Amino acid sequence: MPQSPDGLFMVRVAKALVVMSMALYLSLIAFGNITDYNTNFVFVQKVMRMEEVPATSAAAYRAILEPALHHAVYLFIIAIETVAAVLLWWGGAGMLRRSRAAAAEFVEGKRPAVLGLLLVFLLGHVVFLSGAVEWFQMWMASNFNAGTTAFQMFITALVALIFVAMPDA
Repeated sequence: MPQSPDGLFMVRVAKALVVMSMALYLSLIAFGNITDYNTNFVFVQKVMRMEEVPATSAAAYRAILEPALHHAVYLFIIAIETVAAVLLWWGGAGMLRRSRAAAAEFVEGKRPAVLGLLLVFLLGHVVFLSGAVEWFQMWMASNFNAGTTAFQMFITALVALIFVAMPDA
């Protein structure tokens, strides 16, 4: 059953606001990582060094001890967070501007948002869950384990991506 124009408008505004809430979240994360670089850098470094993984672990060979690589990975993470935030703000604003437009025009406004949400999903799943939690065995760490936070990030991005990507009439 087709939605009324007001119902469609409300769903589109909801999609834009979901995107903008993700934009705010990523903006705050990127801002914190840029303005307080060392706090989370120490975290990245400890995870990559596998400091809390028992030395007897068969996976201990995966540790990366080179500080330059720690900085490169952390800067890559910050860059992805920043680009995702920009795309999400751009996409959310475009969706709001087009919330009463024809479906094709509204879909065009979603493109940056979809790309931004995809970046957040990939950052959470590939970098944090697959890389940090699994490859670097962060799940073994008692003090430096952000597996739950990473899971929340990628699931939130995935749910938002599914909602935003749903067809618009």
